[in-house]
Amino acid sequence: MDWSEHGIKIVRANELDSNTPQTPGMTRAAAITHARTGASKLWAGTVVVQPDAKTGPHHHGELETVLYIIKGRARLRWGDKLEFSGEAGPGDFIYVPPYVPHQEINAKTDEACEAVVVRSGQDPIVVNLDMPSPEPASSGKPMPFHPEKHT
Repeated sequence: MDWSEHGIKIVRANELDSNTPQTPGMTRAAAITHARTGASKLWAGTVVVQPDAKTGPHHHGELETVLYIIKGRARLRWGDKLEFSGEAGPGDFIYVPPYVPHQEINAKTDEACEAVVVRSGQDPIVVNLDMPSPEPASSGKPMPFHPEKHT
């Protein structure tokens, strides 16, 4: 085996790729993908939700998702009407099962919420949902996003 070609890959912080499906209110950047590292069973990257901002409701199809909170405080809403909620802070892990409608909210008004995200597959599935949120309106500015990928 040629380990120099097929061994460990290091993706530097300044090499993350934001050309990945987005959801309003959050910025995703890919680090570990098949194209960049040869990974075949998972995807990893970062997400940032700006202070006092929230994402649009969405799900990730058949993919399982894990978030690890690095900075800030994340509030999550989930369910058919986003009726359930919970919060996580630095050092906490969040597991999002397949097809679960959810929304990420930055629970802080003065600090971005930053997290590492890992998904169980390579397909960049982001299905943005047209549904109301029970979360109060925030002052966060809308974020640009790519069209969602339908499965």
